Amino acid sequence: MVKVFSVPFEKWQKALGKIARNYQLFAPIFFNGTQDYEIIDAENTGRIIYNQPKPTTPLKTFMLPVKENVTREQSLTVKRIIMGIPSCDLAALDILDEMYLNNGYTDMYYQNRRENSILVGYDCHSVLENCHCTSYGIKPYPDKNVDIQLATLNGNVFLQSHSDKGAGLLKEIDSHVQFGEASPEDIDLLKEKREHLTGVLNRKNIRLPDYETSGKLIETSPDSIWSSFASTCVSCGACATICPTCTCFLLVDRPGFEKIRQLDACQYPDFERVAAGEDPLEKLSVRFKNRYQCKYLWKPKKFNSVACTGCGRCIDACIGKISKNELLEELASATKP
Repeated sequence: MVKVFSVPFEKWQKALGKIARNYQLFAPIFFNGTQDYEIIDAENTGRIIYNQPKPTTPLKTFMLPVKENVTREQSLTVKRIIMGIPSCDLAALDILDEMYLNNGYTDMYYQNRRENSILVGYDCHSVLENCHCTSYGIKPYPDKNVDIQLATLNGNVFLQSHSDKGAGLLKEIDSHVQFGEASPEDIDLLKEKREHLTGVLNRKNIRLPDYETSGKLIETSPDSIWSSFASTCVSCGACATICPTCTCFLLVDRPGFEKIRQLDACQYPDFERVAAGEDPLEKLSVRFKNRYQCKYLWKPKKFNSVACTGCGRCIDACIGKISKNELLEELASATKP
């Protein structure tokens, strides 16, 4: 078993300030009632939020910017550390890696950002209203696609490396603070916290069907439920753009043979309109259903990873107050005898 290191919180903050001199360091802070990533330096390490779900911005935005020029050579000149990543976002890397690294074509821009990012994942110590990661087989603490796992407990920071990159960074931090090793009692307490939160999520979402069952329910669903739930949709696209796994994009031509890759969303009007004017997604309820079909029916046939990780951001962001979970629960209840 990989060692779990421990360091007092005050020493950890000082070490972060020193590390920020050599890396571009991002971590979540609260600003105007919202938690999101901010660039961290020695002056603001005290504002970092620990083990609370979840930053508004999904991890995908660090790997796939909203807009970028893909005809110009680009690379990260300074390695970056991204702290505070919830396990739902780390799990989303499974399908992003499949699409951009392991699907017969390697996206060099995505690859460069992945390779030059050190990912520090947080255990979640609380649950937000729309969190449902465990319903889709994802744990509320990092167990994959992470370089360092971080949790806080009783005034200490606990760290465990999961990769060579993570081990290298911990060695560098250790030169500033000299880690101790977590006691068996502390490790047991951390395990208890993880098991407790897993139970809380399971009980909270007991009526929500699992990922595979959701796909089957959507496949046989009546049109009426899509018309009903789509009635308050304003086609803003927030659900897709804030999703950690949705990565549809446009390629926009510019003078000089430049191409701009720009984030797109299937909920935008004209998303599938073709040159002759035909648009198979013109009807709002059809366009609304399309996103669910993509996540629960089509992507599972093409990829080996889930296309929804249960973060709940689409529900949080919806102007029309549409709950994906309520829709799936209604479909599930309709099939019960």
